[in-house]
Parts: sequence; C-alpha cells; structure tokens
Amino acid sequence: MGEEEQDEEEQSFEELGLDTRLIRALSKKSIEKPTPIQRVAIPLILEGKDVVARAKTGSGKTLAYLLPLLQKFFADSPSKKNLAPAAFILVPTRELCQQVYSEVTSLIESCRVQLKVVQLRSMMSASDLKTSLAGLPDIVVSTPACVQTCLTNGMLQAKALQESLSVLVLDEADLLLSYGYEDDIKALSAHVPKRCQCLLMSATSSDDVEKLKKLILHNPYILTLPEVGDVKDDIIPRNVQQFYISCSARDKLVHILALLKLELVQKKVLIFANSIDMSFRLKLFFEQFGIKSAVLNAELPQNSRLHILEEFNAGLFDYLIATDDSQSAEEHNDKESRARKKSKKHSKRKLDAEFGVVRGIDFKNVHTVVNFEMPRTAAGYVHRIGRTGRAYNTGASVSLVSPEEMEIFEEIKSVVGENESEDSKFIAPFPLLSKNAVESLRYRAEDVARSVTKIAVRESRAQDLRNEILNSEKLKAHFQDNPRDLDLLKHDKVLSKKEPAPHLRDVPEYLLDPTTQEASKIVKLARAAMGNTNSNRRKGFKGKFKRSRDPLKTFSAEAPKRAHKAGMKRKGQNKDDAH
Repeated sequence: MGEEEQDEEEQSFEELGLDTRLIRALSKKSIEKPTPIQRVAIPLILEGKDVVARAKTGSGKTLAYLLPLLQKFFADSPSKKNLAPAAFILVPTRELCQQVYSEVTSLIESCRVQLKVVQLRSMMSASDLKTSLAGLPDIVVSTPACVQTCLTNGMLQAKALQESLSVLVLDEADLLLSYGYEDDIKALSAHVPKRCQCLLMSATSSDDVEKLKKLILHNPYILTLPEVGDVKDDIIPRNVQQFYISCSARDKLVHILALLKLELVQKKVLIFANSIDMSFRLKLFFEQFGIKSAVLNAELPQNSRLHILEEFNAGLFDYLIATDDSQSAEEHNDKESRARKKSKKHSKRKLDAEFGVVRGIDFKNVHTVVNFEMPRTAAGYVHRIGRTGRAYNTGASVSLVSPEEMEIFEEIKSVVGENESEDSKFIAPFPLLSKNAVESLRYRAEDVARSVTKIAVRESRAQDLRNEILNSEKLKAHFQDNPRDLDLLKHDKVLSKKEPAPHLRDVPEYLLDPTTQEASKIVKLARAAMGNTNSNRRKGFKGKFKRSRDPLKTFSAEAPKRAHKAGMKRKGQNKDDAH
C-alpha cells in the first residue's frame, strides 16, 4: 500500500497523459510536478467525467481544470460552426476572473495554439460585452451575472449555447451562491445541455456546494483530498504554522506594533481587518512609526486594486492591509440603500460586491498572515490562512484574539483540529513576543493611537479614494503609452496630515527586551537564509526618475517635444538596463 501511494506521489505530468506542449508551458512557469488534486482530477476530466473537487486553497485547483480543458480543445478544436462559446469558467469575483484569464491566456500563448479567450466583467458596457462575444470566443471567463446579462440582452443566444457548450466550470463554487449569484446560475442551468461536462472546484464543502451539485451536475466523481490521508491537512496546509496572541481589543495595536517593529514575523505580511475604517486606522497608526503599508478594499477602483496586488506581489512593499469584505460589502450596501431612502445628501461610494480578497486572489510569497481582527466564521479563518503556504511554500499565521472573539476562536480550533485530542497543537501561543517587549512599547503605541481619531480615519479614507480614482481613470491612457511611469505610482504613500515623529521610527536600545531581541535575530537570520533581502524595492527607481516624480507632471502643452527627449534618454537607459 505504501509503495502504491509513493508511486502515485511521484507521478509526472507525462504519466497523467498531458500534452507535451502543455508540459513545456508548465516548465516555463517552473512547475515540474503535479499537486495531489491535479494527479487525481486531470485523468478524470480528460475522460470527460463530471468532477467535484474539494481541496485547500493554494493546492493547484485552477490548473487542475485548465490543463485538461485546454488539452481537450487542442485535440478536438471547437467547431467553427459554433455560434456560442464552447466553455464557460464562472468565478465569484472580478479579481479571480482576471487571474484565471491571465493563466489560461499565458498557457495558450506558450503552446502557440489558436484558441480565443475573453473575460466578461460587470463594469463593461453593453457594447463592450457585445464586442467581446462578437468574435465567437472558444472560452469565456466571467462572473455568473455577466453571462445572465448577455443572455437577457440577446448577446448570447440560448439555442446556440445549448448546441455549443461542452464544458462548464464553477470555480470557488462555495462562494458563488454566497455572493448572490443563485438566480443567475439557475437561469443559466436551464440552457446547459445534458452532454456538457461540468466541474465544481471548492475549498470547503457546504450546503451551497450541495445545492450547486444538484442543480448542475449529473452523477459526478467527488474528490476530497487530504494531502497525506489526514483530515487536518485538508483544511490547513501542513507547511503553515498557526499561532495566536490573547489580548484585549484595546491592546491589539500595541501587539501588532511589537510584531512588526521588532521584526518577529517574516515578510511579506498580509494583515486582515473586518472593516475599511479599521484598515485605515491601522495604516495611519503604522505611518507614525515609519512602517509603510497599503490598503486593499472593495471601495477602490478595479485598476487600482489590480495594481496594488501587482506591486505587493513584486515585493515593492512588505505590508498589505486587506479588508475581508465578503460580508461587509453586503452589509455596507444594505445600510447605504436604507440611508438613501432617508437622505440623498451624503452619498457614499458603493462597495464592489464582486470583490473578494480572502478567496481566489493569488498573493505571491506571502509568508505571514496576521488576523488583526478575527473572521466571523471558521471558514473565513481557513480561507484567510490559505493566502500563505501556497504551492508547497512555508508560511505562518498569527491571530490576535480578544475575549469577545474567544467564542469564534474556540469554533476555529475545533474545525482545524477536529480529529485530535489536543486542539492547541494546531494553533499554539506565539512564543517570540514577551510581555516585557509589549509593555516597553505601550506608552508610544497608546499615545499614537489617541491621535488616530475617527475624523482622521474618515479624511484619510476619502483622500486615498480620491488619489486612486485619479490614478485609475486619468492616468490609464498615459500608462499605456509610458509603462515605466507606472513604477512611480505608490500605493503605500503617507496619508497622515501629521508628520511622523522621527524618534518613533526606531526602537531605542533601552526599550528592547533581551529575549525578544534574540527572537528578532533568529527571524532575521531565517529571512537571510530564505534570500528575502528586499533587493527589488523602489530604491532602484530613484535615480532614473529624479526629474519627474509625479506622473501627472508629464502631462504638458509641450508634451510632444518633451516626450521626444524623454524617449532619447529612455533608449539610452534601456541599453544600460539590458544585462
């Protein structure tokens, strides 16, 4: 039995029957061996079976369905007589839509195959949607609402869809219904032919997944994959260490300051809060101590969100504060609609209901996830932790738990350690932060926290939104012509009106606790061993762009003349850069 399992684990993409062109494309991405979900799902999908695959986040579910889907189309190209797409990939959020679209297009380009892929987004106008579908794409990546819009407005013909559709994928299936797409999926299911192969990919099992199974699939293979036959491993990756710090809600700021300022956690760090106001409160608090961070939330324009992700993934800043908007967006919009009935004076920007940071988005090389505020559900905890430890990398999580959050924390412990006698094995007390280290920073932290008022948060939130809307809309065309200027667009810029006090940037020696100092050295040594030396920070851009640090200043009446000179300089720079 052991030998069989070992043989299965050593299976290669060739042994799974994958096309050599796809294997070469994977090699270019430095993907050499299939993950457990890919080893089991790919052969079944190639055989044309309906599949429900449940595996943890970061386990390779996207490639598990994309690879066999593309191979089927390589071998048997969709008919030119088709009047509708041959495959639909439905996802809950626009960010995931962009991510899947990028992945499938890069594979097709590497394989040099003639297949057309488009993505449909809710922000697209009716004419843009019509144009996207006019060229009869083979594969459509979309949210369910967009597909329903196209059917309702006649951009997609129901009869053509029934004749052409051969594969339907529901990615992050457990989120599709919770994001309010039930009616859209029900409407679409009426047009899905019986011969269509249907695939459901999910990180958790839930009533919503069961509902979708009954609605769309016929006699599917159910794959629930623990990596090593261990239920706990199926929920949280084995390579992720989980810790918690018990403290009052008021003391959370001093604890997170100690974690970051004393460098007790590995970078890059993804910090979760439950509201946009709390995210900005954290950012303003960090700024006073010289800690640069950016905020990612549903209020921002999509272009800005995508660029923040690109910068964070490229390592241009270490700390990203993410608002877990899966619930707060709906709550906000409900409140907003109620408020609108009472008064139309104070209109707020509507949150994007198709934005979801907890699921789907592929953060690169996140080593630590910090739960500044605990998620509202155990499933939310699992999805947050899934942002680290992806694709066999190691990771860690630190949760700050207040007495008010102890109930949900106990529920989380029971979920991640359900088959073990000692739940605390899985979420252990954080060992590197001593009480003395926290107390040494308390006076400074509480003094700064008092200065971060509700008015300051509201003003900084409005300022950040104004900045991002300007970046997103007015500079879009400029950046298409001048892509290098995009490097100047900082999302970690200071929002505080008050200049950070110089003495707060560094922790003086007399405040440092010897035990914590030793722990900090260990973390730094580990970071050096991992090669995380921050070499790709913005420092490299400073010399090149001294003349015009603000991209807006490049817009001028003398633009053609200046652009010519800049172009001459840039050519010279490019020669120097080519090494």
